[in-house]
Amino acid sequence: MMETWRKKAGVAWEKAKRSPALACRKMWRVGKDDPRRAIHAVKVGLALTLVSMLYLLEPLFEGIGQNAIWAVMTVVVVLEFTAGATLCKGLNRGLGTILAGSLAFLIEFIAEATGQVGRAIFIGCAVFIIGAAATYLRFLPYVKKNYDYGVVIFLLTFNLITVSSFRVSNVMRIAHERFVTIAIGCGICLFMSLLVFPIWSGQDLHNSTVNKLQGLANSIEVCVNEYFSDEAVTEAREESDDEEKSCDEDPIYKGYKAVLDSKSTDETLALYASWEPRHSRHCRYPWQQYVKVGAALRRFSYTVVALHGCLQTEIQAPKSCRALFKDPCVRLANEVSRVLIELATSIESRRHCSPELLSDHLHDALQDLNKAFKSQPRLFLGSNGSQASNMLAVAAAQARQQKERDEAGGGGVALSSAKTDTSALREWKRTRSKKESGERKVLRPQLSKIAMLTCSLEFCEALPFAAFASLLVETVARLDSVMEEVEELGRVACFKEYKREDDVVVTVKCETPRVNVCLHNLPSHGVD
Repeated sequence: MMETWRKKAGVAWEKAKRSPALACRKMWRVGKDDPRRAIHAVKVGLALTLVSMLYLLEPLFEGIGQNAIWAVMTVVVVLEFTAGATLCKGLNRGLGTILAGSLAFLIEFIAEATGQVGRAIFIGCAVFIIGAAATYLRFLPYVKKNYDYGVVIFLLTFNLITVSSFRVSNVMRIAHERFVTIAIGCGICLFMSLLVFPIWSGQDLHNSTVNKLQGLANSIEVCVNEYFSDEAVTEAREESDDEEKSCDEDPIYKGYKAVLDSKSTDETLALYASWEPRHSRHCRYPWQQYVKVGAALRRFSYTVVALHGCLQTEIQAPKSCRALFKDPCVRLANEVSRVLIELATSIESRRHCSPELLSDHLHDALQDLNKAFKSQPRLFLGSNGSQASNMLAVAAAQARQQKERDEAGGGGVALSSAKTDTSALREWKRTRSKKESGERKVLRPQLSKIAMLTCSLEFCEALPFAAFASLLVETVARLDSVMEEVEELGRVACFKEYKREDDVVVTVKCETPRVNVCLHNLPSHGVD
């Protein structure tokens, strides 16, 4: 028992010694992944220092008093990572405070004419009605999405002022001081967010969309290349069984994971970006169109997930079968990746897609894959037009033979119990052919068992690859919706026309008359 406790204590001591180094490495990694996090931390510290001067400096403290704590609370609550989030919370807090104060003073003015008892009843009824109505408003989708924080601040401020006015005589002075301190806190937050190394939600959403397109392009290309490499497929199956293997190290997984997890992030960034200042006098960026592009990318990424699953399935197409279709499949995957990269480039540079994107390269790649399928008809459709009925006859004959063996008590190995690997099936075929060599004269009038098994083996060999090829073609079909959404984004956002010369800038007018300035000419403070 003592020995066990000593071992546990030793392990705990080793972990304790490694903890500071691990914590430092994690903190360094967080800052290295996004240096803006360190900048935001410094900005928050500076904002708190500035607002603390209301307490530390005697002249300011005498003018504001104990209510200076509201300024500190405002900075802690309002100052967010991006400028859009800070503006959203700051304006919600200011608007909620103003409306609550105005309504509270109106209630107080009416209550003063009702007497002491009537005043208490009137204030109680007002608190109930306003509280219930404001809470019900929070369930409205539009209010919950845009003004939920403002309604909470409205409820808090209204109740504080209304209820405290029943016992405190100078409630007007208290409300005035609190409003001033909240305004000071919001002003400091807006100053730090908009003027000191601003971080824009719109820019984050823009870069996120570009990165998702590039990640999906890389995932498809790597996935297809690994599928046609025997060693890569074998390693993928072995790694899928290893629970200690980190999925984050897989480039295929990293590419589509960022897309699948982006729904809430895209919607939040689009909401905060809508609160940010206009990027010019005439044009406002269509952030909701970015959300639609993200939705199209998520639908597209589902096929990439399925393609990745083909690398980790237990049943794999033999190398000989995959080698027949390697070149057309790799070419098709490269064309899909090329289109995704071009879409990412067009969004990043704020220009329309290259005309080459709509060329016949993708169509030619599909035709090559179709020709490759037709060149191997026995793998999918059989050598003649009646292969479908032949396959049904094969299945019925195999079922009948299996039933006869079971009734005779034979110990033959059934096809369903054989290994899925094609080499094992071929070995079983050779064994059965030797045992049945003495019965060829009897079986000759019937359908040959060897021929039946050969047909079924060829068909089973093609099934895993058929699933993979079908998913690859599905990516091409779903790519169309992604292209449509990106083209719509370019139209609404007034992307410049594509030119091979980078120094030539051509602008287009939006459909709305007042939106006629293209974003590539706008100041860099909003969306670089």
